[in-house]
Amino acid sequence: MGGGLEITWVTLLLLIAAGFAAGWVDAVVGGGGLLQLPALLMVPGITPVQALATNKLGSIFGTTTSAITYARRVKPSMTTALPMAAAALLASYGGAVVAASLPERIILPLILLALIGVGVFTAVKPDVGQLEKLRHARMGHLARALTIGLIIGFYDGVLGPGTGTFLVIALVTVLGYNFLNSSAQAKVVNVATNLGALLYFFPAGHVFIGLGLVLGAANMAGGYLGARMAIAKGSKFIRVVFLVVVFALVIKLGYDVAVDLFG
Repeated sequence: MGGGLEITWVTLLLLIAAGFAAGWVDAVVGGGGLLQLPALLMVPGITPVQALATNKLGSIFGTTTSAITYARRVKPSMTTALPMAAAALLASYGGAVVAASLPERIILPLILLALIGVGVFTAVKPDVGQLEKLRHARMGHLARALTIGLIIGFYDGVLGPGTGTFLVIALVTVLGYNFLNSSAQAKVVNVATNLGALLYFFPAGHVFIGLGLVLGAANMAGGYLGARMAIAKGSKFIRVVFLVVVFALVIKLGYDVAVDLFG
């Protein structure tokens, strides 16, 4: 299954559980990579780049499932989501190219500070993301959407965990969409970022296809359930899950930064 990896049944079951949970979290507010990528890194013999690449294969099934579910029921703004997705696809490919060499010790502290900032902002501003108040004129709106796609797409190609969360943050705070519409659009863009990275990782031979497909099936199940729950419960529910995921990301990245700095 792992193309040379020796995976026990216990490890496989843990990976499936992580894949299901990641699909659910990704569908609601993003950040599923926080669960799935660390689980892959526990597989004996897998390299970080292989884990990142295989994570992308599993994730694209979940993000596609939740994107379709949202598109049918929420009707997200495709005039914003599709150009953003195109920019994100190109940037994600570029990010994947440098994934093995870009020093995390520079990027992780910046991400940590950004997460703490948006988490505090969302916590003290309970009305953020509840009502839709679109910002900027048409071309300004599009220009900002393309910029968001480029920046977050590149990040997803390089590292990945938290991409969906960052997309929701940007769509809510920069463009003025509510949490539900932002989550729906983020799934469309996330499909593109996963695809962009895979366009590099597949030819480079970094993907464990069998393992990725198993994770993909688990992601699909979690993604479908998560999208249905988010649609049924609305923006307030998404806001709560958003804060929980941001808190978890802050703890995880804070630990990574501390280990890197102090050993």
